Amino acid sequence: MANFKAGFGRVNVNPMMGIDISGYYQVRKADGILDDLEANAIAFSMDDKKIVLVCVDALGFSKALMDDFRSLISEKLGLTKESIFISATHTHTGPAASLRAGEELTDLQIEYLTFLKKRIVDAVQFALDDLKPAKMGYGLGQAHRVAFVRRFRMKDGSVKTNPGVNNPEIEGPIGDVDERVNVLRFDREGADSLVLVNFGNHPDVVGGCKISSDWPGFVRRTVEKAIDGTKCIFFNGAQGDVNHVNVNPVGGEMNDMFIDFDDVARGYAHARYIGRVIAGSVLQVYDKVKYVDVDSMQAIEQNMKVAANKGTPEELVEAKRIHALHTEGRDDELPYKGMMLTTVVAAAGRVVRLENGPDYFEIPLTGIQLGPVAFVGIPGEPFTGIGRGLKEAEEFDMVLPVCCTNGYEGYYPMQDSYDEGGYEAGTSRFKAGTAEQIIREGRELLTKLGGNA
Repeated sequence: MANFKAGFGRVNVNPMMGIDISGYYQVRKADGILDDLEANAIAFSMDDKKIVLVCVDALGFSKALMDDFRSLISEKLGLTKESIFISATHTHTGPAASLRAGEELTDLQIEYLTFLKKRIVDAVQFALDDLKPAKMGYGLGQAHRVAFVRRFRMKDGSVKTNPGVNNPEIEGPIGDVDERVNVLRFDREGADSLVLVNFGNHPDVVGGCKISSDWPGFVRRTVEKAIDGTKCIFFNGAQGDVNHVNVNPVGGEMNDMFIDFDDVARGYAHARYIGRVIAGSVLQVYDKVKYVDVDSMQAIEQNMKVAANKGTPEELVEAKRIHALHTEGRDDELPYKGMMLTTVVAAAGRVVRLENGPDYFEIPLTGIQLGPVAFVGIPGEPFTGIGRGLKEAEEFDMVLPVCCTNGYEGYYPMQDSYDEGGYEAGTSRFKAGTAEQIIREGRELLTKLGGNA
């Protein structure tokens, strides 16, 4: 363990005003800053090996863009590409970047991405410069009633995503939430301790046109205020089918919230609340982590070949009509409102974009091993079932599934979501069965990493 070192780096990555904001199917331009966006990096070394994990306050970045970022880091700082793990928190109040193939970037986006690329290199350099001898411990906290299933079966038999608070037509939720919070603690010689937090939920709580890191930023700031001499980095988990929306609130659970344009309850103070609850789960276990030897460390990346979710010829005709109305700003001519409008527009866009192929995609899975603990990075939004499936791997004491890593390629719904319908399966570029394939190939990746085997 004496060879094991850990280091931390942090940089501000706030964008210029007027830039497009990611996350909705409507135009939003940044007109203010509620709190800073950051790129945080944690670096590890052992003997001649170095690994760095970066998390950026952003919705997500395309695989092509992440390949570019990782290649630059590799070139400038001498790390292997496989050892560079870049994730996005998935905040919906960050600047838009290239999320879909074929998108054209604005001048502001190009300027911002050029700036961001340099800042991420800075964060990694700071983390490498900060490497100190360390020991690692892990613990498992619980964050109750801040993440909720967002897919519901309605009384008419349909399935809806975010059907609205206190909607009398809801029959019941589909699935359940994983409220476990993975916590890693790194105690370092003569330096701040580092806290790494992993929990799956959508950071779509703030809304509006002001820049914010949403609740992941509050997690970091609250942990650092609560525990002297710490630096905190957060990685989002399997969150594709969960968010903050409680459709059956009790007591004061709707305090500081408003109903937004898409029937979703949002509020900046509620983001703070979620951050505090998750930070509280860190406090549950921080002093009682189980310290373990980090006697091996490695990184592996492997590509998966997955089938494209292309539409039928009949679906394409209707999709083109809906897509044209939406791009022309004529949503009011569509017979849908709220989240149903978002669902229909998103599904139509997916069918149109895939009209001319490809038939298959290659997506990367990235595995990191630190002794008996492993990370599995997934380039997009995995459902909770994927996270559960990966966490069951017997080779490791703790597995941390991380979304939006080394690419953002869309949703990975479970098989039953395609059978039932809804926003996520409708918008996913990948055919049914892809989520189950991620679990299989992710488990194979974990077996290669070794862990306790």
